[in-house]
Amino acid sequence: MNSRRSFLRSVAALAATAGLPRAAGAAQATQKPPAPAAGGIRKSTLISMLPRDLSYEARFTLARDVGFEAIEMQTITNEQTAAEIRDASKKTGLRIHSVMNMEHWSAPLSSSDPEVVQRSVRGMETSLRNAALWGADAVLLVPAVVDANTSYRDAYTRSQRVIREQLIPKAAELKVTIAVEEVWNKFLLSPIEFARYVDEFESPWVRAYFDVGNVVLYGFPQDWIRTLGSRIVKLHIKDFALDRRAGRFTWVNLGEGDIDWPEVRRALADIKFSGYMTTELSNGDAAYLKDLSARVDKILAGERPFTKPTA
Repeated sequence: MNSRRSFLRSVAALAATAGLPRAAGAAQATQKPPAPAAGGIRKSTLISMLPRDLSYEARFTLARDVGFEAIEMQTITNEQTAAEIRDASKKTGLRIHSVMNMEHWSAPLSSSDPEVVQRSVRGMETSLRNAALWGADAVLLVPAVVDANTSYRDAYTRSQRVIREQLIPKAAELKVTIAVEEVWNKFLLSPIEFARYVDEFESPWVRAYFDVGNVVLYGFPQDWIRTLGSRIVKLHIKDFALDRRAGRFTWVNLGEGDIDWPEVRRALADIKFSGYMTTELSNGDAAYLKDLSARVDKILAGERPFTKPTA
């Protein structure tokens, strides 16, 4: 009965929620990053999208020079490497705004094996410490994986218990938000459920990391955005071309798929989203990244990011 009341409270609150801006943080060096994008939304890219043969300083410089204002890092366990990354961020003025936790797939919080769960917790603790060292304000977490051995109910209750008991205290101590993301893990399959999952923690340290592309196979991102509202603290963007009848999809560049980007932008304006929008696509060279940055600019301006050339 208590869970039913909690669910009804969550649904009733959906219509009333509005986006709460979050401080983007000051530049970490005297060099200035690009000016903030339209509407208070800032452009970021993933570290994995930058050339891996370059030093961190060179990668950060490249990202800044093609127009990105920040970077999303991945978990780093080596302290010397973590310090190098911190120094590269300070020297280039490119802010590290979030950390993508890397342990949650191989060791999900929803596992029935206590050793697996503790490995997952240690991975998140490392990610949270990374974030604190680098000045990031959030860590992305895939909270659970539903599979043949883990029921949906168990994934829900187990992950919430571990997050509540073991991760929120550490997040509060370090002042870093746990940003739960919806991915292709057979979990959190509707925006109402996603909202409820976040709300049930009743903690300012748990919010939503919304991936615009991850829901297009079974929903519309603009609907999810308006439903999640102020729960959204970060955004991932990607694009797909869908063949629904055949049940197939193809990864494509921004604007070359089936996402209605102008409608996504209107939804973000409706919830007054202010924060970082991070590209999550394949990696590439400077020309590719500069074109991608320009496509994000068009999205933020409410335009279609790509128009097919006419014959």
